[in-house]
Amino acid sequence: MARVCDLTGKRTQVGNRVSHANNKTKRKFYPNLQKKRFFIPEEDAWVTLKVSTSALRNITKNGISAVLKKAKEDGYIVY
Repeated sequence: MARVCDLTGKRTQVGNRVSHANNKTKRKFYPNLQKKRFFIPEEDAWVTLKVSTSALRNITKNGISAVLKKAKEDGYIVY
């Protein structure tokens, strides 16, 4: 499976590893993804999502329903 956050769409970024001699080689920056279960009271169901830690902070702040609604508007979730 791809390393992509289900709610924010964060994905792997590419950059350079720079040595002391200023040699540059490609490297990857992976998002900090966690597999987490959430209870959605409106649907009375549990959902398992692969989310970044920044998305977890948004869920804690705004609630799972609001974050799912925004993710659907942004096109990250299709259901």
